[in-house]
Parts: sequence; structure tokens; C-alpha cells
Amino acid sequence: MFVGHYGVSFVAKAHRQEIPLWLLFIAVQLIDVFWAIFVLFGIEKVRIVPGYTASSPLDLYYFPYTHSLLGAALWSIAFGVICVVIYRWNRAAGVIAGLAVFSHWILDLLVHRPDLALYDSHMKMGFGLWNYKWPEFILEALLLFIGIYIYMRSTRANGNIGRYGFIVFAVAMLVLQASQFYTPPPPSGNMVAISALFAYVLFAAIAAWLERKRLPEPKSAPSS
Repeated sequence: MFVGHYGVSFVAKAHRQEIPLWLLFIAVQLIDVFWAIFVLFGIEKVRIVPGYTASSPLDLYYFPYTHSLLGAALWSIAFGVICVVIYRWNRAAGVIAGLAVFSHWILDLLVHRPDLALYDSHMKMGFGLWNYKWPEFILEALLLFIGIYIYMRSTRANGNIGRYGFIVFAVAMLVLQASQFYTPPPPSGNMVAISALFAYVLFAAIAAWLERKRLPEPKSAPSS
């Protein structure tokens, strides 16, 4: 899963306005951020196998430090604790940040083949929606747009960019993802890792800019 992860970012932002949206964009992809770094350093492994699934040519045969259930849980806890310490948030905000990280593993479980281990490389699982290209793509689009809808209901637009910017952004992300169905497979795992890191940073930067074009909805005054 790729753009569908960002739906969680918008839902989390709607519930905890003090958490920057760009940070939530990083949080929901944090496991993949470290996966890309670990691939570049040879710590985790990936093979390019054209046709491996209908949606992805990636054979993710060894990534226990980022994508095992145990690994994902540890990254989530660490991220939540670090955010509380650095930003001095209350525990509830830290829990939301940590859950945003852990949501990556839950959503990956839906789409991956059985390559997500319980720990290390043991007891691998995955429901395999990547084998069904368009149903999986529609699921990602729904997750993204539902998240944006919830977020936009909790904020109000500050100009036309604030009104339409996130919709345009979402469509652009979906077009980028769909384009991968019609382009040749990447030449190497390292190229996948570099492209992924670039996309995560770029998307977080765009989210930070667009967030400034939305204002929180004022809290209603308590009735007397």
C-alpha cells in the first residue's frame, strides 16, 4: 500500500490538531522510510520480479526489522515517546502519533503477500490484495479521500488553495501510483528505496504547505 496510508494521517490530524500534518505524513510511512534506508545499507532485502503480484514487482523477502509485527510495534512506541519528549505533548497525542506509525503495518497486512512476519522471519502473513490490481487501488483511493473528508470537516479553507489544494494533491498522488501499472519495473531495489524516500519527503513538504491554507474550526461556545 502507498497513498492509502495517508488517509490515516488526515484522520489523526482531525482528532489532534496540535500534531503537524507533515509529521503525520512521515509517521504513517516511517516503517517504509527505515525500510528504504535499510535496503540501501543492505540490512533488509528486496528483489525486483516483474509480475510478482498484479500491483507490485517487489519481492520483499527479508525485512524483519521494519515490517515484522514486533518491529512495527517497537517503531511505533519509540516514535510516540520521542514525540512526547520533543514536543511536550500529552500522552494522548503521543499515542495517536504512535498509532499512526503502527497503522502502516495493519494496512500492509491487507495488501501484502504472506511476507509480514510475526518476528524475524517467522510466521509470515498477508492477505494478498496486491494480487488484485484495481480493487486494491480503489481501496487506497477510498482510504485517502475518506481521510481528507474527515480532515476538511474539522478545518475551514483559507482561500482557494485551502479549498481545493488537498483534493488536487490526492488526485496527483493517485495518478502517480496508477502510472506504475504502465511503466517498466524499477531497475533495482536501491532505486525503489531512493524513489520512495524522495516521495515521502516531497509529500510531507506539500502537506506542510497545504496545511497552512486550512484553519481549525472554532470551538463552539458552551451553552449557558
